[in-house]
Amino acid sequence: MVTAKKRLLKEFSVFDLVVMAMMASLGIAIKPVIVPLAHIITGPLYIPGGVIAGGFYMLWLVLGVGLVGKRGTATLIALVQAIMVIAIGVFGTHGIVSFITYLLPGMAVDLLFFLLGHKGCCAICCFLGGIAANISGTFLVNVVFFQLPLIPLMLSLSAAALSGGLGGLVAYAIIKQFKNFHLLNPEI
Repeated sequence: MVTAKKRLLKEFSVFDLVVMAMMASLGIAIKPVIVPLAHIITGPLYIPGGVIAGGFYMLWLVLGVGLVGKRGTATLIALVQAIMVIAIGVFGTHGIVSFITYLLPGMAVDLLFFLLGHKGCCAICCFLGGIAANISGTFLVNVVFFQLPLIPLMLSLSAAALSGGLGGLVAYAIIKQFKNFHLLNPEI
């Protein structure tokens, strides 16, 4: 087991791990700011606030993959977020279930990028990565906690797709700026 862990983390440099830790921390730190603002929009529509806000805190998963450019990056970022939320008990925690609800979006991003053969390198894959992260998170939280009826669920998933896609495009814009300033590894 220890050797499997070492092999997984051996793929990443110390710099990569620091970038992933920063993405995880920023994703957690932005949540208490964004969610109340999203509640202003989603409250009257009876949609959970995380549906709209999710696009803006899921962008860190896509951004992390775009900056690091290695498989498993989004899953590791999501894992660090889950551990932080459970250990610290920050805003939006659902107890031990947070482990699953935080981990699934990272796994969805990594799976999508694996299937597409992309690493957060273009606007389309970042857009789709944001959608995958936010829809998977929204759907899982709905199944576990909210159990919305079909019509509100479809409205929630549609809003999640829109905000997730927009978050992915914001991530791509940041990645593009890093590329313009030659701050990324050229092999990404």
